[in-house]
Amino acid sequence: MFDSLGKYVLLLSLSFRRPEKFKVYWAEVMREMVSVGIGSLGIISIISVFIGAATTIQVAFQLSSPLVPLSIAGKIARDSTILEFSPTISSLVLAGRVGSSIASQIGTMRVTEQIDALEIMGVNAPGYLIAPKIIAGVTMVPLLIIVSITLGITGGYIACLASGDITPADYIAGVHDGFDGLTIRVALVKAVVFGFIIASICAYQGFYTSGGALEVGQSATKGVVYSCVMILFADLVITRIML
Repeated sequence: MFDSLGKYVLLLSLSFRRPEKFKVYWAEVMREMVSVGIGSLGIISIISVFIGAATTIQVAFQLSSPLVPLSIAGKIARDSTILEFSPTISSLVLAGRVGSSIASQIGTMRVTEQIDALEIMGVNAPGYLIAPKIIAGVTMVPLLIIVSITLGITGGYIACLASGDITPADYIAGVHDGFDGLTIRVALVKAVVFGFIIASICAYQGFYTSGGALEVGQSATKGVVYSCVMILFADLVITRIML
């Protein structure tokens, strides 16, 4: 474990060395941002709408007592979406979609000796391959989480219109009631940390792949699994510290 941790830290230090040509790195960063952000927008949107709708319906079912105002369902759905569902579930989905792609791309380059060719040409391979992916992760994941929060709350409103369990007016009143900006800050901190975890861990697994196509698949699987575990652990730590 300590050996892997040391290799991970050293790889990150190499990744953020001063680039040889900034224009080349900038183009790579832009390409990764499009891949991580625009490429993941569809799946994040679909998941967020359905999670927001399902959460609102379940909260309405559990708060069926006449002593509890119906507007509380909007408040609970809002805070649950902002603090937990959008950051954590979306990041777990991104770990599968983006993380596996990162690990397999870099792993394939390793087993086909493309990384060795870059190093022979004097290119800082970790910086060229990994740093743009990490920058894209910590930049685009928070933006995706903001979209997810918005669509999750919208999904709850759509569920109110469709089911009739809660009137849309009560839902909107609950969403506005007692809003605390700290929840947004916690969600964004989680998003930045999760984006870093996904990109760095999956890149590490891909960079140290050895063997052939079978090992590339194993590296991608390990990257996704380790990323998911670390996302859940970081979620617990950030929640405990900030709340």
